[in-house]
Amino acid sequence: MSASQHPADGHDVIRVLGARENNLKGVSVDIPKRRLTVFTGVSGSGKSSLVFGTIAAESKRMIDETYPAFVQGFMPSLARPEVDRLEGLTTAIIVDQERLGANPRSTVGTATDVNAMLRILFSRLGDPQIGSPNAFSFNVPSVKVSGTMTIERGEGSQSIERSDTMLGGMCPRCEGIGRVNDIDLAQLFDDSLSLADGAITVPGYTPDGWYVKIYTESGFVPGDVPIRDLTPEQREAFLYKEATKVKAAGMSMTYEGLVPKLQRTLLSKDVDAMQPHIRTFVERAVRFLPCPDCEGTRLSASARSSRIAGRSIADACAMQISDLAEWVRTIDDASVAPLVQSLAQTLDSFVAIGLGYLSLDRSSGTLSGGEAQRTKLIRHLGSALTDVTYVFDEPTIGLHPHDIQRMNDLLLQLRDKGNTVLVVEHKPETIAIADHVVDLGPRAGTEGGEIQFEGTVEALRASDTLTGTHLDDRASLKPAVRDRSGAIEVRGATANNLVDVDVDVPTGVLTVVTGVAGSGKSSLVHGSIGTRDGVVTIDQTAIRGSRRSNPATYTGLLEPVRKAFAKANGVKPALFSANSEGACPTCKGAGLIFTDLGPMSTVSTTCEDCGGKRFMASVLEYRLGDLDISEVLGLSVAEAREYFAQPASRVPAASSIVDRLADVGLGYLTLGQPLNTLSGGERQRLRLAVQMGETGGIYVLDEPTTGLHLADVQHLLGLLDRLVESGKTVIVIEHHQAVMAHADWIIDLGPGAGHDGGRIVFEGTPAELVAARSTLTGEHLATYVGA
Repeated sequence: MSASQHPADGHDVIRVLGARENNLKGVSVDIPKRRLTVFTGVSGSGKSSLVFGTIAAESKRMIDETYPAFVQGFMPSLARPEVDRLEGLTTAIIVDQERLGANPRSTVGTATDVNAMLRILFSRLGDPQIGSPNAFSFNVPSVKVSGTMTIERGEGSQSIERSDTMLGGMCPRCEGIGRVNDIDLAQLFDDSLSLADGAITVPGYTPDGWYVKIYTESGFVPGDVPIRDLTPEQREAFLYKEATKVKAAGMSMTYEGLVPKLQRTLLSKDVDAMQPHIRTFVERAVRFLPCPDCEGTRLSASARSSRIAGRSIADACAMQISDLAEWVRTIDDASVAPLVQSLAQTLDSFVAIGLGYLSLDRSSGTLSGGEAQRTKLIRHLGSALTDVTYVFDEPTIGLHPHDIQRMNDLLLQLRDKGNTVLVVEHKPETIAIADHVVDLGPRAGTEGGEIQFEGTVEALRASDTLTGTHLDDRASLKPAVRDRSGAIEVRGATANNLVDVDVDVPTGVLTVVTGVAGSGKSSLVHGSIGTRDGVVTIDQTAIRGSRRSNPATYTGLLEPVRKAFAKANGVKPALFSANSEGACPTCKGAGLIFTDLGPMSTVSTTCEDCGGKRFMASVLEYRLGDLDISEVLGLSVAEAREYFAQPASRVPAASSIVDRLADVGLGYLTLGQPLNTLSGGERQRLRLAVQMGETGGIYVLDEPTTGLHLADVQHLLGLLDRLVESGKTVIVIEHHQAVMAHADWIIDLGPGAGHDGGRIVFEGTPAELVAARSTLTGEHLATYVGA
């Protein structure tokens, strides 16, 4: 620090000393403030553990500690990250890939506050004037109040009759959800059976469970009579009776007809957020139809009647955002000029970030991870805050090369306002704009967690690290492509923005479907191909792993292993589950003891009785080959391949699963590693490994390069080739140019997004696309391969 420099100006770095979160090995690093720092390294090398699990987590924890203890009691408790010291932290704002939530009432408009501004605008200028902004909100019901009000004056009192109406914008029939459901009763029960015999076929309604006991012991429905033989009164009570207090099994319980109970517990939730087996049941048993009263707009008739320049708020929310931005600018009224300006700027931000093709009434649960991340970014683009640390998790996910440049510009804008921008990223286009690069590795899992490089992009290129070596990798076009064996015919596809698309997707080859974000790729592939028989779809649905789930349980590998242990030792399989009979009684099979300290951070310590092994000591005496069950769960995938191939511990079903895990590049993962410690890329590849085991001739993959390091993309291409060579048809939705160059056939959609897309702009081989340069994809691919 110079003699003339003020002491307050000397804090120009975020200093991390001795970080050991997850696989980090005592990492110490200085990160410059008010600069753009990109963190690189293979998936699982420790990038997220350092950026999210250490820096951002401690910033949030310290901010939470500024609240009174009473308030902290209502907040989730955050444990202090495993780190010796952190200096120079600022407020961290995390812009991650977590979906925006699955609340069926949440839309793009409500998630970004644009709806709030529109409601104010319509309450001021709408014709006819119907009321406050709440009158245009589909989350606010209309309320009517009437009664007598007594006013005390001196020794007397005066009674006044009052009635009042508070107008809300919620459609009363669908309660603001925009759809109603039509239930197929035949899918809810088998009418040839009685309740005691398992007539109800809804997941979770077992004959000996509480859900069914309430019916059988209520006195309204006999449990031993087939459903078809119930009297009309009994059938009505079974299916539709309103909530009533009853005595069941000696306890006071609430009885409710099966249909209203399911509508309240299952059908009020977003289908996309349900567990797979429940979602399968709901999709089979229920048809969701647009509400006939509000035509799916969610809004009451009064809210739809008020208009500005001929458009209602429902019309505005249904417009493509790029068109809505133009329409808002035509509103010329001095009384709302600041509001119109702010609204227009926010809508322009959607367009600038490549989301102009969305509409405000789009359910937020239907957005992809990349779309959700960019939607969250909208909130921060116009923020007056500075000296904030923005943390991004692969912001280029789901972006066409054409859109990545726009995202880079936005990251640089945030930095230039005086903020610290930390980005976890694999794409070379974003690494190239970094002021500072931190590379972790050398590999993943236990072989990673160390700093391999710190410095500029130019110095990274000159280094011998894995990232530096592969930073300028460019795939070349294949000299020859495979011949198709047939074709999947798609005729007249009109899902979402598709414009009556006809296309033949070749079979027996690797086909890449590409185009800018919002051009209609997913609508075409998932809507017209993914629903067919024999198609295995591997999309980006998140795996939500708890500390009790691990690769062994998620992939189903533990089941054959438990049976093999049981057979080899002559005992029950349940002993070899840490969630069942074999669990350590002290820690209940968690391996850790958690101490809740109220508003303070929950403290976790290794269980002293089992030493963190999760099983009872008696269970650990049983062996398969020369290992006990906890030692098997401690094996890496690569070690497990050898173990399950040995004669004394041969488990063919387990071998096929670990082979698939190794195929997708997860050879370093341990079988018992908690899923909540895996990175996003690792979770997606774990899902890929599971679904590769399904039988089907056609595989559909949605951006499989998500979370993959430059060095791993070649490995993925080899996996795709092996699938095709085994006789499968592989269809990949992808933006990565290396995958495009490796394809046998390319289908390019566009030319733009939203209503500017939805058309096939190119079909042919990668070489023909590069030669023609007739589309945005062709231009970028030609530049990529150096043509």
